[in-house]
Amino acid sequence: MRAALLKSGLALAAGHTSADFVVLNSCTVTAAADSQTREAVRKIHAANPAARIVVTGCYAQRAPEEIAAIGGVAWVVGNSHQAEIPRVLQETMAAELFAGEANSRTNSRTPRDFVPLAGLGGRVASLGRGPAEILVGDIFAETAVPVAPAAAMAAGHTRPILKIQDGCNNRCSYCVIPFVRGRSRSLPPDAVIGEVRRLVDGGAKEIVLSGINLGSYGRDLAPRAALADMVRRILAETELEQLRFSSIEPQDITEDFAGLVAESGRIAPHFHVPLQSGSDSVLRVMHRWYRTGHYAERIALIRRLLPHAAIGADIVVGFPGETEAEFDATLEFVARLPFTYLHVFSFSARPGTEAAKLGCAVAAAAIRERARALRALGDEKSTAFRASQAGRTMRALTLDRGRDGWTEALTANYLKVRIAGRYPANEWREVRIAADAQAVSDCISVRCESA
Repeated sequence: MRAALLKSGLALAAGHTSADFVVLNSCTVTAAADSQTREAVRKIHAANPAARIVVTGCYAQRAPEEIAAIGGVAWVVGNSHQAEIPRVLQETMAAELFAGEANSRTNSRTPRDFVPLAGLGGRVASLGRGPAEILVGDIFAETAVPVAPAAAMAAGHTRPILKIQDGCNNRCSYCVIPFVRGRSRSLPPDAVIGEVRRLVDGGAKEIVLSGINLGSYGRDLAPRAALADMVRRILAETELEQLRFSSIEPQDITEDFAGLVAESGRIAPHFHVPLQSGSDSVLRVMHRWYRTGHYAERIALIRRLLPHAAIGADIVVGFPGETEAEFDATLEFVARLPFTYLHVFSFSARPGTEAAKLGCAVAAAAIRERARALRALGDEKSTAFRASQAGRTMRALTLDRGRDGWTEALTANYLKVRIAGRYPANEWREVRIAADAQAVSDCISVRCESA
C-alpha cells in the first residue's frame, strides 16, 4: 500500500502528527485486535485532528459501519478494495481542490490520473456521520494474491516476507479469517519465481514464504500445483540462499515435505505447526481436521529427520465448554512433544463464527490461569531447547546494524542471538553457542567464530 501511494505522487510523512492522510491496516483475529484499532484511530485523531484517517484490513472488511462511526475516520476500505486506496485519496484531494477553487471554476490541479470511485464494484456509502464513507465488496469474489513491489519489500527488511497464498477454505469454528480474506488462492508459480529473483537481486539472503493457509498453495491453480513442487522450483531456479516458511498445518507436513527440508541445506529447519488444542474433543468442536495422534506423528517425523529444528505451535485456551480435564489433556500433550516455543491465545468470540454461538463460556479467571500455565510450559521448553544447542556452531543472519556493542542475528533454527561487536545488517556470521551462553531477554549471547 505504501509503494502504491508513493507511486501515485504522495510523499511519506515524518509521522502521523504531521500527515494529511493516515492509512491504518487493521486486524480482527481477536476482540483485543479490534479494540487496538479503535484506540489507534482515537489517538491519531487526537494528535492530528486535520488528518484524514483511512482504515483498511480485516476489521474494515468485517465491520465497516462500526469503524465508520469513530470520530476522525474519513474512509473505511475493505480488503476487497485495498488496491483502490490511492484513488480514494486522490478523490478526496480532488474534492477538496474543487471546493477550494470554486470561485475560479478550475480543476487544473486535479490529479492527472484521477478516476472517480462511483463506477467501482462494491459498496460505497455515505453514512451521514460526517465524512466517513465505506468501500467494501465481496471478498469471496477475489481471485488474485496482491504482491508488494520487490524494491519496497527489500527496503528496510533483512528477511522480506513473500505472500504466495491468501484466503482459506477451512471453516474452523472459532476463526473469522475466511470471511475477511476470502477463498484460498495462489500466486502462479512463474510469478513466485519472478518475485523471488527480484528480491534476491535486491539483496535478500533469506525470504519467508507466507500465506493464510500456506500448505494449501497451488490447489486452486490449473494445472494443480503443490507447495513442495513450488519450493523445488525456487531452489532450482533462483540463487536464494535461505528459504523459511511462516506456518504449515499439520496435515500438510508429509514425509516428502519434511524430507525436502532435511535434504536441501537451503531451507530453514523451522516449522510453525498450529495445534490449537491438545484435546481431541475440543479439536472436534473446533472443526480442526486432525486429532492429537495424527499431530504427534507429524511432529515426531520432523524431529526424526531434523533433530535440531525449531518447532512452534499456536494454542487457544478457554474455548467454549473447555473443561479442566480437557485443558489438562492439552497441558500433558504439549509437555511430551518437542516444542521449542509456543504462541498462546485466549479464546476470543468472533461475530459470525460458530463458536460465538456455543455459549458455555469459560470464566475469564480460568482462561487467564490456563494461559499462564501454558506460557510457563512454553518458556521451559524454549529454555531447554536453547540449552540443547550449546556447543554447536551455526550460521546466523544479522538482523540490523549493531548497537551498544552487540549485533542481533537469527539462526536457521529460529534462535535469536546477540553477537559481541557491531556488524552490518543482512550478513551471514558463523557463531558458536558456548556451554556457558547467557540468555539476554529472548536472545542468547554467542561468540562469533569468523567473518
